[in-house]
Amino acid sequence: MPAASASLAVWSAAWIAGAVAADDVLDALTPWSEAHDVVAADIGVAVATDLPTPDQAGAGLGALLVLLRQRCGPLGLDARVVLPAPGDVRGLPGPDGLRTAALEVGECAVFAGAGLAVAPSVVADGVLRWTVFEVAEVPPQAHPSLADAEADLRSGVRDAASTLAEMDVARPRAGVREEIAARLRGRPRASWPAGTPGRPLRVLQHADEVEAILVAATGDDPGGALTSGAATARTDALRPLAAAVRAARVAAVAETVRVLSAA
Repeated sequence: MPAASASLAVWSAAWIAGAVAADDVLDALTPWSEAHDVVAADIGVAVATDLPTPDQAGAGLGALLVLLRQRCGPLGLDARVVLPAPGDVRGLPGPDGLRTAALEVGECAVFAGAGLAVAPSVVADGVLRWTVFEVAEVPPQAHPSLADAEADLRSGVRDAASTLAEMDVARPRAGVREEIAARLRGRPRASWPAGTPGRPLRVLQHADEVEAILVAATGDDPGGALTSGAATARTDALRPLAAAVRAARVAAVAETVRVLSAA
């Protein structure tokens, strides 16, 4: 799954549950960046969390794990991933700084039980920075069940293919299969803790495959969309499928966290 926040949510939940070691969490995040650092979003969060402000050198990921354990409430960590997009910010809490940061990168990890959320950003070559925000109120998990999300993803693929065919913007082009395969091979290889159930992994794999197809379908002059009007119509037709991909990923992570936290 192409979201570092998902790896952080799942592995942090497994660590809090005692299923993995702290070093396992750090190793699991290596595919996303050679180095990671952690900072507070502002001086208020820095005082509350004892993390450095963004103008200082960041702390290590270990500091974030310790903070999550210290702040973990009676209901546990309640880790989740949020994958916002313009016009679709389901499950994304405030403050405004978190909303802006999460929308910019399309992801964040929310730890409702700890009252915290973190958003990643690349700050240097090989360095991923996690900015920590305090969240006073977290919306309920805004995703379908895993079974419904899987069904919605499958039906979304059928509906999009049918719509594009009716619009006559779905003609094949040379090399598209190779392009999709290359994109899948080029993604970071996420790992998951032992005990991760099979169904969420299957849904995540399907979502990756569908997203690679979406990227190929919206490239320059894909599928015979030769005019700007046709390209706009194609984008509108594919938007529900992109939303289904995000929902499937959120649901898969939620189910994984649930199982690992209960183990």
